[in-house]
Amino acid sequence: MRQIHHRIQFDTPRRGLLEITRPVAAWVASSGLRDGLLTVFIRHTSASVLIQENADPEVQRDLERFLARLVPDGDPLFEHTAEGRDDMPAHVRAALTQTHLAIPFEAGTLLLGTWQGIYVYEHRLRGHRREVALHLIGT
Repeated sequence: MRQIHHRIQFDTPRRGLLEITRPVAAWVASSGLRDGLLTVFIRHTSASVLIQENADPEVQRDLERFLARLVPDGDPLFEHTAEGRDDMPAHVRAALTQTHLAIPFEAGTLLLGTWQGIYVYEHRLRGHRREVALHLIGT
């Protein structure tokens, strides 16, 4: 078994999903490993990573509408507002989603389903530079 680590930075334009499947899959393919497991980990508390449908943009809009209803910006419930009205809601959204993913790969190819893509989900209203740590273990 071998292990390989890598980090990629992404600039998110604003709140929402940013697909990162292509650069992640390209790195896996170029790693020299054929079969194993990829871990994707985001190094932030107000953004997350997830696997979501990559075909119909309505899925992304519906997901955002659901989270806006569940965790509205400016909710008076929250005391932590050091960086604005979206500060604590972004942390709650990150807690409700995921900070890491495990994706198997075979023959150098991620075993994602037909309509699955890997996304950084920016939970702040404005864009940020986000870092994703990648870890491969395999043969």
